[in-house]
Parts: sequence; C-alpha cells; structure tokens
Amino acid sequence: MNVTAAECVARFLEARGPARIFGLQGGHIQPIWDRLVQRGIPIVDVRHEGAAVHMAAAHALLTGELGVALVTSGPGVTNCVTSIANADLERAAILVIGGCPPARQDNMGPLQGTPHVEIVRPITRRSRTLRSPDQVIRELDEAVAIALGAGDLPGPVYVEIPTDVLRTSVAEAAALPEHFVRRAAARTLPDPATIDRAASLLANAKRALVISGGGARGAAAALSQLLGATGAAYLDTQESRGLVASDHPAFAGAMRAAAMAEADLVVTVGRKLDYQLGYGSPAAFPNARFIRIAAHAGERDDNRPGDASIAGDVASSLTMLADAMSTRVASPDADWRDALHAKHVERSRKYVASLATTAPGADGRMHPNRIFAALHKQLRDDAIGIADGGDILSFARLGLSTSTYLDAGAFGCLGVGVPFANAAALANPGRQVVAVCGDGAFGLHAMEIDTAARHGCRAVFVIANNAAWNIERVDQERNYGGRVSGTTLGDSDYAAMARAFGLHAARVSDPADLDAALERAFAVAPALVDVVVTRDTLSSDLAKGLSLVPDYQALTAWDNAERERLSP
Repeated sequence: MNVTAAECVARFLEARGPARIFGLQGGHIQPIWDRLVQRGIPIVDVRHEGAAVHMAAAHALLTGELGVALVTSGPGVTNCVTSIANADLERAAILVIGGCPPARQDNMGPLQGTPHVEIVRPITRRSRTLRSPDQVIRELDEAVAIALGAGDLPGPVYVEIPTDVLRTSVAEAAALPEHFVRRAAARTLPDPATIDRAASLLANAKRALVISGGGARGAAAALSQLLGATGAAYLDTQESRGLVASDHPAFAGAMRAAAMAEADLVVTVGRKLDYQLGYGSPAAFPNARFIRIAAHAGERDDNRPGDASIAGDVASSLTMLADAMSTRVASPDADWRDALHAKHVERSRKYVASLATTAPGADGRMHPNRIFAALHKQLRDDAIGIADGGDILSFARLGLSTSTYLDAGAFGCLGVGVPFANAAALANPGRQVVAVCGDGAFGLHAMEIDTAARHGCRAVFVIANNAAWNIERVDQERNYGGRVSGTTLGDSDYAAMARAFGLHAARVSDPADLDAALERAFAVAPALVDVVVTRDTLSSDLAKGLSLVPDYQALTAWDNAERERLSP
C-alpha cells in the first residue's frame, strides 16, 4: 500500500512528537498540515512564526519532551531565525519543519525560494533538505535523536521538505516500524577514575560551591544527594531554578557574589561558564579550582577546563560522586556554608518585605517592585513564572520567586514572554502561569495574546508599562550626555488592546488596586494586567554596568578585576 510522504510525516509526528504542534499555515506545508488535522493532532496556530518556535522551545524546556514547530517557506522560515538562535543558546530540543519550493523548480526563481538551510545552519544542530520521499521518515528519526542531544548538546534541528516531495506516494514499507517508536535517551556512565579524582578534590576542599545549569534538569535528587555528601554551598542559575529548594541548608542564592569570591572549589553541573559566571575567570572566582560535570562537552569544556572533568549522564555522575565521598574523610567549612545560607535567608526575607513599601518614582508612578509584592500574595507554590524584558528582568530575577522560571536567557531574547507563557499554560493546565513583561518586550509578540484567547492558554500577562526601553534610556541619560533617542514609547493602554481580543484586562496605576486586579486575572485567565510603573528606577543590571558592554566581562566589577589581572 502506498501513502504520501506528507501522511508519513503526520504519522511520525503523532508517534514521536509532543501532544501539540505549534505553527503558522502556508501553502508549502499544507500537505503536512492537512494530514495532521485529519489525524486529530492539535495544532496551535500563532500570529508570527517566531512565536511558534518560541512556544516549541518553552514546551521542550518545561517538559523535557521534543518541541515541534511547523512553518512555511520563505519569510515563514526567516521569521524564525531569532527564535531558533534563542533555542540554540538555551539548548532547547526542538524540531523545526519548514516548507520549501517544489524540487522541480529548484534554482529557477520559485516563489519564496531562498536558501533556508544555509541561513539557519550556524544556529542549529543540523539543517537539511529532505529530497527523497522514501527517506523522509529515516531522516526525521535521525533529526529527533540529534535534537534531543544524541552525541551533542540538545538543541534545534531544521528540516525542510519540498512540496512536491510531500505529495509523492511512497510504499508504507519504506518506513520501518521502529522509526515510529519512542526511544529512551542513551546514558553514558562516567569514567570511575575521574570520579575518584573529583572526590579527592572535594575531600580536600573547605569551601566547595556547586553551581547547576540546564544540563542538570532531571537530576534534582542526585544533586541534593551530592550536596548532602559534600557539605558544599549551592547556587542555581535561571536555567535550573527549582532543582534545589531555597530553604535547603546549602542554598546561597542571595549571596552569589560572596560565594563565588570565597569558594576554593567550584563544581559546575551541566552549566556553561558563560558571561553570567564571568567565563570562569579568576576575576570572578579568585580562589577556586574547578570540577566540571556534564553529559556534553559544550557544558563541560568551555572557557575553563576542570581539574577533574566528568563526562557522562549527569544524574549518574552525581550519584557516583556522592557515593565516592562516603569512603573519604572530608572536613568542609560548615560554618561558611551555614553562614551563607543564613545570610541568604535574611537578605531574601528583607527583600521580599521591602517590595510592598518601595517608594514611587519622582513622576509619582509606582515602582515595579510593587508588582512582585502583589504576585507574592497570589502565586501558589507550583506556579510558573516567566520574565521578559531588559530593565524589568533585573527586578524579576529576585522578585518573581516561582519554583519554575524562564526568561530571556543568555541570548537576551526579548519577546519570549507571551509565547513562553502560552506554551507553559497549555503544557500545565492545572498550574498558574504568569509572564511579567516590559512594555517594550511585550510589543515584540503582543499579538500572541490572540493565540492565548483562541486556544485557551490560561496565562496571566502582567505588563510593567513605563513607556520606555528603560535600561537603555537611563544609560543614555547618564553616560551619553543626556541625549535620549529612540528609547521612549507611547503611554499605551495595553489593557484596551487585550480586551479587543477577548481577554479580561485591567489597567492599574494605583498599587492599592493591584491585589484585586491580579486575583481576578488568575480567576479568569487568560488575562492581562497593564501596570503603569515609573521610569525613575535603577535596576541592578544597570548599576552593575551591563548596559555599558565592558571589554572583558559583562559586569563592571569583574571587568575591572580582569583588567587588573591581565595588566603587566
């Protein structure tokens, strides 16, 4: 029996893909789209292709499953470049299926003919055109394995299938049954000799510090076991928030600078030493040696190799290392770890208490901290928080204390808030989902509130509306002679926009009205709360010099230390 290649693709996605697919329709992909509809596979149609890829990435990051986006040819693919680049840096396991002109029109100047494969190759794990109908399923099977991290970091894979290939009949026997079966990811155990080396380093350390990243997702129990076995202090990062509870005796989140400066041994777990960790330089870690643990080289061998480098499944590596510590006599500085945690608790408590009393700006508008004070009263323990913006992100990292959290990430990709929240709400219908977005960032994918309304994505979108790209505006005022240009926005009513798409919405300018507005929003989500906030704020990122883009390090203090370290 023969079937079309498009039917084979739909069967494959039904068997191997997520519960839903994200996309925007177009003629070049209509054969797949129609087959998906006939098979009853939910498609979340968006208003911009970039949002489909953002939603697929959020689904992958939050669930550990493959995320799938389906987009048409030409601008349908090129609209996804930013989103694919963000998924690349976030190591999100996604499969982007693009359309392309019929193979018979190749190199003739066809409609929407542009070299998609070459355009996205640098930001994907693989980028290919599937030209043989008989081989489409075999190639998709391989694409999924690569996206999920077979042999390399997980990340985006792009494939495109010419429309005439999709319409071509193939024998059902061309696709083997095993291609349609989900397979467990391969797990590689670490070298015992390297485990032994790392255990010796930990046994001799006084002030060990463990820092986790995205590669540690799924290893929460083993991570806690290692912390208990070593007496180490612990820092999470935004990509691994929630793996260890903030009340764990090792947790030192609010004492990040002190922990990094004072540690004599740093253990990275599935974490790149990128700009957020000073590239592992002595400028940020003046006293530390390193142990690097990760399944893939990209999270283990970047910038600063470890004195011990453990390559293997992260959970297994942590468990083996914790077991190895049981045969060693260690004498960690428990007072140091306990003092860090006590100071973290006290500083966090004071910070949360201060949110509700933060003074308004000189313009009389409320401080953005008031948003997070009100959210603290409304959010349950299992809420999912998403932060999107420049200036507001600095406040959200501390104020939005949800156990599950996503933000603009290492790419600094503004515009993720609404699509991330939509995907989170669909994947977790029983949990509260809130996206706190700056008004500038919100505008980049604001139309996706229509997607929320049409598909019942029960998220709450909170807009911190200061009518500015504020971190840049303040930078211009302070460091560029007060020449403010291109950094102010209109004092727009985003609640009115949301109501036009059928969402419940409120515009709030008085902090006394925030509690009721948010309570109502969560009750009837999807909903939007447009909060008028002051421009007269100094975010922590601005205070640390992030907007200045220093030469050696992202933050001024580290940059100064790097300059001093490298000076003759």
